Amino acid sequence: MVAPAASHSRPDAADLLVWYDRHRRALPWRALPGVAPDPYRVWLSEIMLQQTTVAAVKPYFARFLERFPTVEALAAAPEEAVMGAWAGLGYYSRARNLHACAKAVAEAGAFPDTVEGLRKLPGIGAYTAGAIAAIAFDRPAAAVDGNVERVVSRLYAIEAPIPAARPEIRRLAEALVPQRRPGDFAQAVMDLGATLCTPKRPACALCPWMQPCRARAEGLQETFPRKVKKVAGQLRRGAAFVVLRAGDDAVLLRTRPPEGLLGSMAEPPTSEWRADYDPAQALLDAPLDARWKRLPGSVRHVFTHFPLELTVFLARVAAGTPAPEGMRFTPRPGLEAEPLPGAMKKVLAHALEQKLAAPPPAPAPPPEPDLATLPEPEPPPRRAPLQKVLSRRPAAAAPVVKTTGRGRPKGR
Repeated sequence: MVAPAASHSRPDAADLLVWYDRHRRALPWRALPGVAPDPYRVWLSEIMLQQTTVAAVKPYFARFLERFPTVEALAAAPEEAVMGAWAGLGYYSRARNLHACAKAVAEAGAFPDTVEGLRKLPGIGAYTAGAIAAIAFDRPAAAVDGNVERVVSRLYAIEAPIPAARPEIRRLAEALVPQRRPGDFAQAVMDLGATLCTPKRPACALCPWMQPCRARAEGLQETFPRKVKKVAGQLRRGAAFVVLRAGDDAVLLRTRPPEGLLGSMAEPPTSEWRADYDPAQALLDAPLDARWKRLPGSVRHVFTHFPLELTVFLARVAAGTPAPEGMRFTPRPGLEAEPLPGAMKKVLAHALEQKLAAPPPAPAPPPEPDLATLPEPEPPPRRAPLQKVLSRRPAAAAPVVKTTGRGRPKGR
């Protein structure tokens, strides 16, 4: 419920729009001022941004547009190409719904321009329908994401915890939407929550809605929205089997069932994931008979509802070994095109790094002499310097006296 009203003014959409015109974020999917938004870009970005940060989405959005520049191009693409381009963004049911939605829109010829029409498309819920209707078609609709929930819960100091407070937050958010510039207003509230009204240490002094904010007046802004403490999911364990084929070094993969966690994504074969899984019995789940090596360590990955720990087994099989039914061998260079989720990329990295971490090769023998080339002559050895001889005469020898022919000394 909403806290008792105090003497605060009502939040004014015009104040927020003045702030937005000065401080709006430059985002690759956001149309420039005065430019009509592209519904395809708006829809694609909103699907990608569900449960994902702006920083993580930017490179994926750019690659998607390059590969699928229109909704028709996305609709015509094979599912494995869409899943491969999505790999790494998580929540893979979004990618399947994205593809199904693209097909529906391409068949209809355009996106519906109302909340009601958008809600009928695969993968579009209340928030996404409101966001697309407001941003792409300027309909007076509320787009209530996590940022908006935080802003509204603080404006009105809503004491009920999320998720119980969501209907009340939506009602209040819808009442704030102006008839003029509803698309800019929707993006302005998102920007306010992302840049100023942040979860920790909000910059209230810079906020255009500081005066009407009840949580700010009470000094409790960081305590909203109220939330029920999450209970951590139970750890599950399992085994992953990485098979390398000799000759082409291809890796054995399979596609997960379309429904459920990581649906339609690629993976090296794995066992069940259970809390009581025993890795000592893992070879009973191996996809084929081989000399399996249990690798040291394990691979950990945290999903939304539970953490996972996988023991990795590695085996090499002979060249030409066929893949078991329902599986395929993918050459190493082709792994980038496979729709491998983050958890399975970790598994392959763990296995392939272990394979590469072999003992260093023996040193190469010295090269054979080149008998066609004469060796350069070695320089002669340097001799030690000779000592200088001052005289060969004994030091006590008498001086030589020249004589004349008669035997008398020659005068001087």
